[in-house]
Amino acid sequence: MEQKVKVLIVDDSALIRKLLTRALSTSDQIKVVGAAEDPLIASEMIKKYNPDVLTLDIEMPKMDGLTFLKSLMRLRPMPVVMVSALTTKGATVTLKALEYGAIDFVAKPDSDFRENLLAYSGILIEKVLSAAKANVEKTSDAVRGQSKRVSLKEKGNNDIEVISIGASTGGTEAIKAIVSVLPTNLPPIVMTQHIPPVFSTSFAKRLNECSEINIIEPTERMQLLPGHAYLAPGGQHMVISKIAGNLYLNIEHTEPVNRHRPSVDVLYHSVVNACGKKSIGILLTGMGADGAKGLKLLKDQGAHTIAQDEASSVVWGMPGAAVSLGAACEVLSLNKISKRLVSLI
Repeated sequence: MEQKVKVLIVDDSALIRKLLTRALSTSDQIKVVGAAEDPLIASEMIKKYNPDVLTLDIEMPKMDGLTFLKSLMRLRPMPVVMVSALTTKGATVTLKALEYGAIDFVAKPDSDFRENLLAYSGILIEKVLSAAKANVEKTSDAVRGQSKRVSLKEKGNNDIEVISIGASTGGTEAIKAIVSVLPTNLPPIVMTQHIPPVFSTSFAKRLNECSEINIIEPTERMQLLPGHAYLAPGGQHMVISKIAGNLYLNIEHTEPVNRHRPSVDVLYHSVVNACGKKSIGILLTGMGADGAKGLKLLKDQGAHTIAQDEASSVVWGMPGAAVSLGAACEVLSLNKISKRLVSLI
């Protein structure tokens, strides 16, 4: 019989601790071993119960979640899922937590929790089970290894019209590791990261601050420009099209694909139709298989495709599915993708 994933809940709210325990207990693959009201109690419970995954609140007495997370990742690295408020402040702090080593995040249960118990529980359980399989230490090494800016000294390859990037779990740090070192004289980049509204706005702003290229979260139709990267807004699909020789992006609120909106497959399919072989497709860390079929279509059209390798992925779900389909021309470590991308251009 398969051993259950042991989870420790850390939150100063008794109600939230009760709701999270209730949600996780609906899975026969998970055992909630304890619930702590602050990080100091959590430290003792970690020693006692040796949990596989921690769910962690950000704002708590005695020690805030970020401070505790930094200490935890230094002394006892383990998978952590942040439980975050869906606010601008919550998004900013949560992205910082992902930078410090948290695997993923989930929204705090709201007033409609009882009505949406099944849906919320499903999301939380999926994230916890995915975190339990996550590659905690190697990922941090791969991200830290990417620091030098890559330069494009010669005239670019005029055949490449667009670069498309897709990611999910672990993707915020993976995308940051890539775009933060890219030069400005590249074709436009379009990016889909599984992320909710508000968080995508904070993420685009964070990327823009650490990159030479201009990072935009589009809200309406616009023309794609070289030296720019466009991040699909949370809760919306992003597609591109070619009109009179120029590339444009559109934002669409159509049905989720592969249970996601934005969906990587939706973006890749539009790239296939607009540019075909005159594109480069990159699929990064993430759970599930969104983007795998789209990357295969890109490869079949003659586009150059890259999948992140297992060793540097937080979760080798999406890129692993792509490799299984034969969708990747190359499988590369995260810290080699930027340099390879520039060499292809």
